[in-house]
Amino acid sequence: MKKPYLIGEIGINHNGSLQMAKELILLAKNCKFDAVKFQKRDPDICVPKDQKKILRNTPWGLITYLNYKKKLEFGLKEYVAIDKYCKKLKIDWFASPWDINSLNFLKQFKLKHHKVASAMLKNYALLEKIAKDKKKTFISTGGANMQEIIKATKIFKKHKCSFIVMHSVSLYPAEDKSLNINYIIELQKKFGKNNVGYSGHERTTLPSILAASLGAVAIERHITLDRTLWGTDQSASLSKAGMLSLADSCAKVDTIMGDGKKKYLKEENKKISTMTYWKNK
Repeated sequence: MKKPYLIGEIGINHNGSLQMAKELILLAKNCKFDAVKFQKRDPDICVPKDQKKILRNTPWGLITYLNYKKKLEFGLKEYVAIDKYCKKLKIDWFASPWDINSLNFLKQFKLKHHKVASAMLKNYALLEKIAKDKKKTFISTGGANMQEIIKATKIFKKHKCSFIVMHSVSLYPAEDKSLNINYIIELQKKFGKNNVGYSGHERTTLPSILAASLGAVAIERHITLDRTLWGTDQSASLSKAGMLSLADSCAKVDTIMGDGKKKYLKEENKKISTMTYWKNK
């Protein structure tokens, strides 16, 4: 059992600020995360027609939902800066494309990984395009049953694209009773122990640590500078203290779990001998 690949999901927690995005990248690096992840959308495509004109209170005032999504979206200038900054810090970055235009946009950065968001699991045209790129892909499975997960992964198998199935519950934040961490075992039976991870949206680190103890090879958690900041994902994110705790715990999983074989430690027997007051005949 190895330390899981730790992914800090920045998503839209940067609130449209490149400076905030950089601060989150640095935070992830300092907390010993292996990667950061963003979300990339073409809002004109991804926002459903019946939601585009809905008004929403935002830090930019009362604006339509479409304009709100555009305010959060980074373009070429921002992603060039992000790419350069991540290379400087030596931390991986990638993103979950929500449409084919966004996937094509991301290809210019020659990223190591792709990510399929839970909401995109049944967007088969998009999955085909992602799988054809043949980069290891993290596939989140919130809201899907096993048959739907299998159907999605068949696309990646067809194109010989490696993938990690990420157990996930699409609630923000998710309560403990909804998490069903043991489902990781079922996914491991179906896809192999080296092909299953966990993407969590809960408030604490314990579920992620339990997932690591079951052998999750990747752990993804939303991260934030401050859980009280404006934004839909902030309260389901880890701040610095939680990130440090998670990284430290995951680094110890292999040592603590051991190989499952009983060991007779010299130090242990020496301690017991100091408490033995009898002699067996």
